[in-house]
Amino acid sequence: MKSLKGLLINLQFFTSIPISIALPMDREHLEKAIRTFPLVGLFQGSLYAFILYAFLEWTPFSILVAAFAVWLAGIVLTGGIHLDGWMDASDAFFSYRDQKKRLEIMSDPRTGAFGVLSVLVLLSTRFLFIYEIVLLASSVSYFLIALIPFFGKMMMGILLLKVKAAKEEGLGFLFQQSASSNTLHIYPIYLLIIAGAAGMLMDPALIGVLIMIVISVLLFFFLSKKVNTWFGGMTGDVLGASVEGTEVLLWMVVWLLHYFAMG
Repeated sequence: MKSLKGLLINLQFFTSIPISIALPMDREHLEKAIRTFPLVGLFQGSLYAFILYAFLEWTPFSILVAAFAVWLAGIVLTGGIHLDGWMDASDAFFSYRDQKKRLEIMSDPRTGAFGVLSVLVLLSTRFLFIYEIVLLASSVSYFLIALIPFFGKMMMGILLLKVKAAKEEGLGFLFQQSASSNTLHIYPIYLLIIAGAAGMLMDPALIGVLIMIVISVLLFFFLSKKVNTWFGGMTGDVLGASVEGTEVLLWMVVWLLHYFAMG
């Protein structure tokens, strides 16, 4: 029951799904929420895969419309919460100021030119990858698409607990303080289940999952070093930006797989 409430907390915070019930925000339930980050991502990705399948198989609409529907679903379902972090972190990063000033910029509710430009690049790049994936789609495509937000939310959980907080306030710090030494132990179990499911499918699925794992691990080591250098630690905005960056990188991976491993 506590794990279910943790999952519902994630749906309240990280999706636009209206969860109107009051949920406990104590340390134990927030810790369960961290454990279920990847499950929320898998739910999101499964919904994207279903939308794509529905448009391609059950409607007369074009491939362009199907790709646009998946692209739009990624914005609507999350309510743009991580995109907000991407814009704020971009404004701070491209200011080329010191860590203290960058943190001040991220706290400013106004969005600067760099934030606007960066989100335009992010969204247009994602649409390009989605459109070309849809052009080359096969049965394995749906499986890989479902895993993109799964890895994005897993990255969020790992960075949250493995990188020190830049400041002792905000949602990210609240979650971080609720974790224990065993919180992330369930993440490898998730990976084993996903890899097992991929192994039951065709070779491209297993190859795709292994590549996505490797890319995610490399990205974690890169971000865990650079976040401290750029911002002095982790913040909620940086976490959101990390999710968006991870997902667009994995969209690119899936796109490349369709050209070189699934053609």
